[in-house]
Amino acid sequence: MRVKAKKKLGQHFLKDEKMAQKIVDALSGNGYRTVIEIGPGMGVLSQFLFMKAGFDIKLVEIDREAVTYLNDKFPFKQDKIISADFLQLDLDKLSDGPFAIIGNFPYNISSQILFKALEYKNRIPEIVGMFQKEVGVRIASPPGNREYGILSVLMQAFYEVELLYLLDETDFAPAPKVKSAVLKFTARKNQELGCDEKSFFRIVKMGFNQRRKTLKNALSQLLGNVQLSNISYLDKRAEALSWEQYVQLTNELSSTTNLQGDPAK
Repeated sequence: MRVKAKKKLGQHFLKDEKMAQKIVDALSGNGYRTVIEIGPGMGVLSQFLFMKAGFDIKLVEIDREAVTYLNDKFPFKQDKIISADFLQLDLDKLSDGPFAIIGNFPYNISSQILFKALEYKNRIPEIVGMFQKEVGVRIASPPGNREYGILSVLMQAFYEVELLYLLDETDFAPAPKVKSAVLKFTARKNQELGCDEKSFFRIVKMGFNQRRKTLKNALSQLLGNVQLSNISYLDKRAEALSWEQYVQLTNELSSTTNLQGDPAK
């Protein structure tokens, strides 16, 4: 029996077991024992995850056909196989402590997976995931590149980002029309930004939503009548700033502007 890949779920099953082993081995186990695999499909990563002694492995799969396949393949692990949509799942019900995330992420929701992970960032020391190459390169890009975007800033603010492996279309069945990349995210020792976090997220998103404009224009709704000479980086575009510079910008704007509400008068 094989699971039929479903286009609407963005399924492309990894065939290379040596690469699957490498992806699983990228997990260090530092600071956690629970590992949540997203979209296990036919269990190519799962088989190696279940071999890791001392780990509590949990598989989250939305495809019922795949869930049936996994239950048959791992009959003694059926209590670890969860039929659910990861994006709708309350992760507190899977772990009351720290946990890692791993997976051959469906490319159509890979960014959403990371945004959800950011909601639990204080409890997720590591993430190892498969992405469409263009998305992976974008997330790992330094400031100043055209690929650099919202997720680049947000993930780099809280995690060290490494691009581990590049994969060809032929490494999957069915073969996708794009190349793929494996990324590893390791939580920074200090995840305290040194600024208001909600304001930081808001400024980053607003800046990139109009990335062709300077930040002065992209953030005009926030700036109001503030004294612009006291604010750094407003003459630059969103992709020019590192996450540390966004922290500085957030603090400078917070001192003159009500970022939680209307611009200060």
